[in-house]
Amino acid sequence: MLADLHNHSCLSPCGSLDLSPRVLVEEAARRGIKILALTDHNTCANCPSFAKLCVSYNIIPIFGMEATTREEVHVLCLFDTLEKALSLGEYVHTLLPPIPHDPERLGDQVIVNEHDEIEGEIDIYLGSALELGLDEIGPLVEQFGGLVIPAHVDRPAFSMTSQLGFVSAGPWSALECVRLPPTVQTLGYPLITSSDAHYPEHVGRRAFELPLHERECQQALAAGKIDLPLLSAALSRCRKD
Repeated sequence: MLADLHNHSCLSPCGSLDLSPRVLVEEAARRGIKILALTDHNTCANCPSFAKLCVSYNIIPIFGMEATTREEVHVLCLFDTLEKALSLGEYVHTLLPPIPHDPERLGDQVIVNEHDEIEGEIDIYLGSALELGLDEIGPLVEQFGGLVIPAHVDRPAFSMTSQLGFVSAGPWSALECVRLPPTVQTLGYPLITSSDAHYPEHVGRRAFELPLHERECQQALAAGKIDLPLLSAALSRCRKD
């Protein structure tokens, strides 16, 4: 099944106002993506509308965020239920520095419904680093019932290799790369690519084939969801270098 586990919406300050959850889901459906994640920066507040839209377009949703650790490493935090993701989102909000958001300088941070109607804004800047270290984020997300994938580990900014100089070991279900084969040492972890979409034209640009067995595909499609143990097992079958 074609999957894409890293995408933003108009809630991320660096994301386009044109990339609402509706546009994200519509574009993903047009490109044949069957498993789709919404991962805004340090928040899950647009996931409720995303959940409704995925049902309408027969897409299996993954709910989450792209968290920024104290070291300014970006990490994908993924959940199989909306409730788990929102619980983490509430907690992460308490770890954000109280820096007032300035839309004119930093971009919009709007919460929208499934019809693209603005229902609110977040007034604390979401692009900040959390009061949470890289060694703490894995256990925290697991405590909330999710899994963790370090983002774009081969990118020269906001990645393990840009901030630490290397990929560190941890409770990672996979590593996300911008390109395969990887240009960095990946310690034998499963490897995926994802679109990291910030604009409508980015959706689906680096989706990947999630290696599910036929029975698992049928099970997920029938249920309209994929449980994290099944997702984790499928990720473990991805390419390793």
